[in-house]
Amino acid sequence: MDCSTVIVRYLKAAGIERIFGYPGDPSVAFLEAARREDMEFVLATREGTAGLMAQAHGQATGLASACLSTLGPGSSNLVNAVANAWLDRVPMIAISGQIESKREQLFTHQVLDHNRLFSPVSKWTTVIAPHTVAGIMRRALRVAMAERPGPVHISTPADYVGAEASDADIVLPPLHSSSAGVAIFTGSDAASIEKRLSASRKPIIVTGISAQRAGAGQAVLNLAERLNCPVIVAPMAKGVIPETHRLFAGILDMACNDLIWTFLKQADLVLNIGFDAVELIKPWSVKAPVIHIDSVPNTDQIYYAETEIVGDISAGVGVVADMASRLEPRWSDDELAEHRKLLREQYFAGRVAGRLNPTDVVETLRAASGEHTIATTDVGSHKLLVGQGWTTYHPRGVLMTNGLSSMGYSLPAAIAAKLADRNRDVVCFTGDGGLAMVQSELRLAASLGLGITVVVFCDNSLNRIELKQMAKQVPSTGTRIEPTDMMLLAQSMGCNGVMVDNQAQLEKVLSQRPAAMTTPLVIGARIDPQQYVTQF
Repeated sequence: MDCSTVIVRYLKAAGIERIFGYPGDPSVAFLEAARREDMEFVLATREGTAGLMAQAHGQATGLASACLSTLGPGSSNLVNAVANAWLDRVPMIAISGQIESKREQLFTHQVLDHNRLFSPVSKWTTVIAPHTVAGIMRRALRVAMAERPGPVHISTPADYVGAEASDADIVLPPLHSSSAGVAIFTGSDAASIEKRLSASRKPIIVTGISAQRAGAGQAVLNLAERLNCPVIVAPMAKGVIPETHRLFAGILDMACNDLIWTFLKQADLVLNIGFDAVELIKPWSVKAPVIHIDSVPNTDQIYYAETEIVGDISAGVGVVADMASRLEPRWSDDELAEHRKLLREQYFAGRVAGRLNPTDVVETLRAASGEHTIATTDVGSHKLLVGQGWTTYHPRGVLMTNGLSSMGYSLPAAIAAKLADRNRDVVCFTGDGGLAMVQSELRLAASLGLGITVVVFCDNSLNRIELKQMAKQVPSTGTRIEPTDMMLLAQSMGCNGVMVDNQAQLEKVLSQRPAAMTTPLVIGARIDPQQYVTQF
């Protein structure tokens, strides 16, 4: 078989169902191999959005994903998406075509050094050759999936991509760790940890994406229930425990963040369980001692942990839960209920009567959506409200980028989420600025028959930056954008579109959606941004 067939068969063996991309001349043999092997190829409108689709597909499925670009400008356009996957900890195989190997060292037209280009934002960068292609793919998949997961970039020279492979055995490496893992103590032994737990009266659990990847949500909840202590969740791990649970205490560094941090500072012991500090927007300022429980050591040192329990997260949490079974509950139900009440009240602060407020949009969509609906959110002020206010019942129920936090993520993510599971409803939250970056992908969603609901917060502003200008009492310079008629835009892209000015109109539009849409619905919501001023 040729090298491209080897690559495609490895991707399929790893559970990858489709490749997102934008091809070029060096991709012809690869596309043909994908066709022969019944691997779906999703043609995006640019390489950057293809990469974001691949990332979101991996977030939605928990598996590795794949994307493709051509050489030169194709590969440089892909860099942002690879960087996004890098800081969001998503395993991805990013493939770029390259000029023939015999010309690469001397030729200059459209030739970029992929190793130098992708090394800062990848776990590994490499180049295939006929005598190494199978080994390269085994290592690429193993590296991408290993903790912490992330992207690997592979160059495919034009003279190799269709060449016969002498290294062609399809032998998949182990990609997932065993659930029957072990926990290794560093800094303190079990007796010291139990003593620390016994002395604590106000422990708080902070959990994040590592716990979600490890499927440790139930273990986290079991420990919280034994201690009767609150659980604060990092944004990309929304749903790791049900947000309707009485011990759920909110999302870190989203809306109401001052309240969350003030609450967290009450702790006399913090258990950071699968919490990746890449999501921190504010510096860690909690003075209480920290027990770090994760699949990797606390090498970031963004927070200090006197004790580390490293290995299988559920196993580590189980060890602590056994200790906690001998302790009395720590927090009273009244204390926890009062915090949740304050959080809810503060979330709605700043509403303007008679206007369409940002929280009205989030709440109306949540009320009109089922428990298993997937929400994707872009970057901007609305993300902070969705991150805190969209009630999430299950892991991977909300897809967002919060490591690199690249604008333009939400629409590609919604497309990928719907392709991953067409039976689940998908709601895409985006701002008018973020949509402008990727709006051409609406045409792709329409052509694929994806009945996603795209809700656009229309305030004609790059609000996060404009708020900072307002705080400095300087004019809004370079942060105001021209209004777009979302109904006309949607129609031009083969979608259904509507503009709404109030909550009643929004409720009516949502009530009239077909039960099984096959055409995207774009809702332009003309919001009053005053609530953002109060909130942020």
